[in-house]
Amino acid sequence: MKLTLRAIVFAAAICMSTLATTAQPPVSVVAAENFYGDVARQIGGEHVRVTSILSNPEQDPHLFEASPGVGRALTTAKLVVYNGVDYDPWMEKLLSASKAPGRRTLVAGQLLHKKSGDNPHFWYDPATMPVVARQLAVALEASDPSHKAEYEKNLQSFLTALKPIEDKVKAIRTRYAGTPVTATEPVFGYMAQALGFNMRNERFQLAVMNDTEPSASDIAAFENDLKRHKAKILFYNSQASNAAAKRMQDLAKQTGVAVVGVTETAPGGKTYQDWMLGQLDAVEKALSRAAP
Repeated sequence: MKLTLRAIVFAAAICMSTLATTAQPPVSVVAAENFYGDVARQIGGEHVRVTSILSNPEQDPHLFEASPGVGRALTTAKLVVYNGVDYDPWMEKLLSASKAPGRRTLVAGQLLHKKSGDNPHFWYDPATMPVVARQLAVALEASDPSHKAEYEKNLQSFLTALKPIEDKVKAIRTRYAGTPVTATEPVFGYMAQALGFNMRNERFQLAVMNDTEPSASDIAAFENDLKRHKAKILFYNSQASNAAAKRMQDLAKQTGVAVVGVTETAPGGKTYQDWMLGQLDAVEKALSRAAP
């Protein structure tokens, strides 16, 4: 009888411990950009609750205005991740105004040793997400040590899931390295570099990104590239544009230069991997149809 009672007590203790672990609330994660939020979700699984602030690929992220709800989400967040390098300066202001003890913050630009003035669209660099993902896993483990093994397992699954992107980049680079391309903004710049493309009209792109008017000579050079097919693809930011950029997009269509739309926000319902592979597929398709 004593052994039976001991067994019951022991089983009850295990049950209570399991219930306590199960009842632990998920780690609240706030991501400025939804692709960072998606990576946090993939690594955290059921143990995280992710709120992504910029999540609509139909809206210009540069025109974002924070709502009171964003401030409240940051107040209760245990982990915050954002891009940095002047891309989302509103985030630093919100964090300063929404103090939260014990909150951890990851800034992708800092992890990558980027500085003000660098192209801030570095999520298009294939080397970026492995770095961010590893640090997200470390931060989640620190916030929730009881699920460390799961976070580490999910991290490895995520890194493995990036392999098709690596393979696609390698395949396109092998076949099309040196291909001249152009863009209205440097959104796709890091990926274009990884693909081995020769990017043209970079001064024009910087002017548009910084919301200034491109010079007359830069506009003329861009138009000449399109009219004479000196660029095989025009990468066009379909989320944000100005009159000069729209003019180049229209000219590319008129002259038969392939236009590939790229976005600064992942489409709804797609993982980071799906998003990148979809855009690489569009690039490959455009190149296969481009005139020699």
